[in-house]
Amino acid sequence: MSGSSNLDVMLAGGGAAFVVDLIVYPLDTLKTRQQSRDFMKTFADPSTKTKLPSRQLFKGLYQGLGIVVVATLPAAGTFFTTYEAAKSFIGRHGVPLGVPQPLVHSAASAIAECASCLVLTPSEVIKQNAQMLQQRSGSSRRSASLQALKQLGGAGAGPKLLSGYTALVARNLPFTAIQFPIFEFIRARVWGQRSGLPPSGAGFDSRQKENLLETGVITGTSAGLAGSFAAVVTTPMDVVKTRMMLSAGSDRDVKQGAHDRMIAHQDASRYNTRSGLAIAREVISERGVSGLFRGAALRAVWTAVGSGLYLGTYEVAKVWLARRKGHNIDDKSFL
Repeated sequence: MSGSSNLDVMLAGGGAAFVVDLIVYPLDTLKTRQQSRDFMKTFADPSTKTKLPSRQLFKGLYQGLGIVVVATLPAAGTFFTTYEAAKSFIGRHGVPLGVPQPLVHSAASAIAECASCLVLTPSEVIKQNAQMLQQRSGSSRRSASLQALKQLGGAGAGPKLLSGYTALVARNLPFTAIQFPIFEFIRARVWGQRSGLPPSGAGFDSRQKENLLETGVITGTSAGLAGSFAAVVTTPMDVVKTRMMLSAGSDRDVKQGAHDRMIAHQDASRYNTRSGLAIAREVISERGVSGLFRGAALRAVWTAVGSGLYLGTYEVAKVWLARRKGHNIDDKSFL
C-alpha cells in the first residue's frame, strides 16, 4: 500500500460497498427468498395452478438493509486492508521464489476473506432472516433487522449469529480465488491494449491515474465479468449457506410463514450438528442437482452489477483520496 493509508483503504472500501448495497440489495433479497426451503409454500400465488410467485415475493425488498449498513465499513475495511497486506507480503517473499502472480492474488484474497467473514457472518445471519419476514398489513413498521435480531436472541444467541460461517467461507474463498485472478488478468489486458504498453510499463501505470472515469469503467467492467462467472460456479455453496442461516432463526415472535424457522425452533440442537454436506444432500433429495443452482441467474446478475460498481467505485475512491492528500500511487496491480 505504497500510496494509500489504511484509513483511505477503509473509507474507499466502505463507501464503495455502501453504494453497491443500496443498488443491488433488492436482487439479493429475491435470491434469498428463492433459495429458501419453503419458497413455493410461502411465496407462490395459491390462485394460480402454475404456482407463479405472489405479490408477497416483491414486498419488503429492502428488509434487513439496516444491519448491512452497520456492517459494511468494518467488513469491507477488514477485507481490503488484509488483502493489501497479504498481497504485499506474499508478493515480496513469494515472487522471487517463482510464485506466479495469479497465485499471489488468490492466496491474498483467501486470507482476506477468512478475516472478513468473521465480521460479516453475524450481520449476514440477521440480514437473511430479516429478508424472509412477512410484514402484516396494518402492523407497526418496526425495523426488520431488529425483529430478526430479537428472534435470534436468547439462549444460544452466539452460535446462532455465527451459524453458516463455514458455509460462507466455503462460498467466498473459491469465489474470490476465481474472481480476482480473472479480474486482474482482464483489467491488465484492457489497460495494455488502450495504452499500447505492457502492464509492467511506467506509462501503463500512469495512464490509469490520469482519468478517473476511464479507471472506474475499466475496473468495473473487468470486475463484473469475472464476478458473474465466479457467482455461477459458487452458487451451490451459496444455497447451503442460505439454508443454514435461515434455519438459525425461529418463529417465536413474528409470523413469517418460513418452514426453515419452524424446523430450527422445534429441533435447534439437532440442526446445529448438521454439516453443510448434509444440507447439500437434503437440497438434492428435494429438488435434484438443479436445486443447488437455484438463484444462479439472480446471483450472476447482481454480482456482475455489484462487483463492477463495488470495485470500480473503490478504485476511483482510492485514487481520488490519495490525490487529495497529495500521495503518489505507484501500485501496479488493482490494490
